[in-house]
Amino acid sequence: MAEPAQGVSPELQQLVAESDTGGRKVAGVAGQFIFCVAVGWSLFQLWYASPLPFTLGWGVLNDTEARSLHLGVALLLGFLCFPALKRSSRARIPALDWALALAAAFAGAYFILFYNELALRPGKPAAIDVVTATVGLVLLLEATRRAVGLPMTILALAFLGYILFGRYLPDVLAHKGASFERMLSHQWLTTEGVFGVALGVSSAYIFIYVLFGAMLDRAGAGNYMMQLSFALLGHLRGGPAKVSVVSSGLNGLISGSSVSNVVSGGIFTIPLMKKAGYGGVKAGAIETMSSVDGQLMPPVMGAAAFLMVEYVGIPYPEICKHAFLPAILSYIALFYIVHLEALKLDMKPLVRRTERTAREKLYGWALGISGTIAVC
Repeated sequence: MAEPAQGVSPELQQLVAESDTGGRKVAGVAGQFIFCVAVGWSLFQLWYASPLPFTLGWGVLNDTEARSLHLGVALLLGFLCFPALKRSSRARIPALDWALALAAAFAGAYFILFYNELALRPGKPAAIDVVTATVGLVLLLEATRRAVGLPMTILALAFLGYILFGRYLPDVLAHKGASFERMLSHQWLTTEGVFGVALGVSSAYIFIYVLFGAMLDRAGAGNYMMQLSFALLGHLRGGPAKVSVVSSGLNGLISGSSVSNVVSGGIFTIPLMKKAGYGGVKAGAIETMSSVDGQLMPPVMGAAAFLMVEYVGIPYPEICKHAFLPAILSYIALFYIVHLEALKLDMKPLVRRTERTAREKLYGWALGISGTIAVC
């Protein structure tokens, strides 16, 4: 995930870590284990997305096996990286979390570990299947609570309750219901529940695009976007707010996290917006709106865009193409709003633009374009 910019306070760095990676900073053997698992997971996803397995005739996995391995590793890292409670230690991993991580990893990888056995008993789960599905579903809900929050867990429980108790609801919502065993079998032992389309999109598309964005950000692309925005807009009326809008849009091209987008850009733009006269509330609102809109910017967008690939059947490049215009329009509207606010408050530019000769301008454009071409 994206790293906050240099100079960010430890509190904001911890906020980004809590949102993106759980906030745990474990040293020693445990930290090395987490690092190796994360790197191995990334290499596996690159291998799965590449044509190499088919070219070499080795390591070919079907969709179900890939989804199972993807979920197993995700649950393992989820319990190791995300503490159970806010007051839980961030410097060590409790023994209970190790046990939960291993149990969740086994349940998640159950398909790939016992694929042939499960294929021989479709619709007739054995006792071990039911136990594994129960444990896996409970631990998946707990991992969701840790990583995403309690509201998403409550929503998932509500839908599971609807499956079990639908016969007791009013006629408009009622259905004949399902037994506990049938619900578990459908959710965990088929490709229509947990291992359905959403997990397939995550393993096939989302991981690769988020990894791509994180690598670009660690290479300095996020800081480059910020500096470019300051160079283009810093001298204008209400410049800091315009810099916030444009830099957040550019960061949205590579960032998979709205929180890190807010922190990396807001640490610079919010104080400057307050200094320019926008006020603390407006400055925070502008930065937040700009960063949240970054999730609309292709190619790294929210998970819903990747789900559209499977549900609607449109290739992802087409999704990006159709998403680009609404994203640009949203940023143009936001840019115009902050410009009107600057006019309303009669703001003056914070910095004066240095006049350059025609030769200096030509050299600058030549260096900028040639450098950009070289990087691309």
